[in-house]
Amino acid sequence: MSTRWYPIYQRGNPQLRVFLPNFWMKLIRPTEEQPPNVVTFSVSMEMTKYDVRSYLEKIYKLPVVDVRTRIAMGETKKDQTYGYITKKDDVKLAYVTLPREESFVFPDFFSEKAEKQEKEEKALDESKAGFRRFLDRNKKRPGTPGWFSI
Repeated sequence: MSTRWYPIYQRGNPQLRVFLPNFWMKLIRPTEEQPPNVVTFSVSMEMTKYDVRSYLEKIYKLPVVDVRTRIAMGETKKDQTYGYITKKDDVKLAYVTLPREESFVFPDFFSEKAEKQEKEEKALDESKAGFRRFLDRNKKRPGTPGWFSI
């Protein structure tokens, strides 16, 4: 929160007062397929489309063509054991359209982790294939127990 608590104004004692709005914006990954020049944000419920536009233009110096907002309903769920209903908070989404020459690609923070996981899966597949070859070689051998068959 960006609200500040200040002491009560006293005459003859001027005080510096800075009032900051409780505005915030969070970049989110879009759920539907979107053009490359459209960016989705989760914003504060009090923000209007004009606030979003001025926020991005003044602070981040982004050229904004259009802003559309909508309120997404929070998920409602009924508890299985007690029967009471819970509801998550509603979320305001802002779809910001940039100029056609601009494009936004959502950053991939976990590419190294994905590469490491692919290597591990490849090694596991190779070991499985080697074990299958071993079983196939020893399947016809007399005196082997039946647990070798798949």
